[in-house]
Amino acid sequence: MTRLLEILIALAITAVMFLVIGVLLPSSRSLEEKVETNRRQTIVFDTINSFRRFDDWHPFAAQDPRIKIQLSGPDSGVGAKMSYDSSVKNIGTGTWEIVESEPRSKVAYAIENEQRGSNKRSEFTLRPTGRSGRNIEITQTYNVDYGWDLLGRYAGLYVARNVGDNIETGLKRLSNMLASVPNVDYAIEGSSLRDLAATELPAEHLLMVKAGAIERSNDAIMASMKDNMEWINRTLAANRLQAAGPMRIITSELGRETYTFDIAVPVRAGGAAAAADASAEGETAAAAPAATDASQPLTGLQLLGPVEYVHSPPVRVAKARYTGFMAELDNVRNALRAWAMTQGHEVVGRPFENYDNGIDAAFTAEGEYEVFWTLKQ
Repeated sequence: MTRLLEILIALAITAVMFLVIGVLLPSSRSLEEKVETNRRQTIVFDTINSFRRFDDWHPFAAQDPRIKIQLSGPDSGVGAKMSYDSSVKNIGTGTWEIVESEPRSKVAYAIENEQRGSNKRSEFTLRPTGRSGRNIEITQTYNVDYGWDLLGRYAGLYVARNVGDNIETGLKRLSNMLASVPNVDYAIEGSSLRDLAATELPAEHLLMVKAGAIERSNDAIMASMKDNMEWINRTLAANRLQAAGPMRIITSELGRETYTFDIAVPVRAGGAAAAADASAEGETAAAAPAATDASQPLTGLQLLGPVEYVHSPPVRVAKARYTGFMAELDNVRNALRAWAMTQGHEVVGRPFENYDNGIDAAFTAEGEYEVFWTLKQ
């Protein structure tokens, strides 16, 4: 009997100690971690202002490659939501939702999961730092309330180890991921880069010439474009084809001394006038192409000089419009690639541009281009 009484007294003392310590423990917890990146503030903000690259930086995907992630709501900004489901005990199920978004400076998420606590919130703030503000300091905070949930208050003793480790790992992964994005600000105020979007480019018939490595001078590049366009125009006429769009330049390599590119023109069947032009120039006009549907290759073409025929299948592309000098297009391509990556896309192949107002205008500030980069399907 004495032994039982001792046990009951010990349990009572333990229970009282549990209650006393629980009451004295904080009813909420806050964490903060920082990391620095040299990527542009626009790139950092757009990356965290949506969930399209969440699994590329947050440790959940690294901890469970089989995690199921579902996105809902708008693509970015307030209301964008990510739901996850994992068989890994430490992850479980839950949601993140963007509840506050201040352009280029702050993104806040409301978090619901199976762990104890309420009003869970993680917030990212961005602050220029370093010489001339060239770097961006990314601060992530986490806050949770336990109220009078004493078990929750005890769980809060380990929040720095559990949630804190995830925040630290996530920021490192975010910094490494951002380092792979071209460091070009595609949203500079007053820039003539505009209308960035992901869209479908339908199947096309292309007449193409491989220009090769051309000396990086305006005169040499312009001369190559005009000479090779002459071959394409002659082939158009010889086959009674019509141009279905402006001249296209497909970049292979922009070196220090040379520029390697291909020239292409999308085409379609038709054009009696083209055949007459071919006859006037002494060319033999070919019979009308056997196929006019862009989904099927053309056959029976008479290809002149260096001209080749390519049937391009439908592809998904990132695209933008730009006004300015042709020499500025390399920076524009990198800007488009940076934008695509922040949207969760991966670019593949070679970038290309439609020269909407011709070759001569391209070497002036009035050049008009539609810039494309194929996206991984």
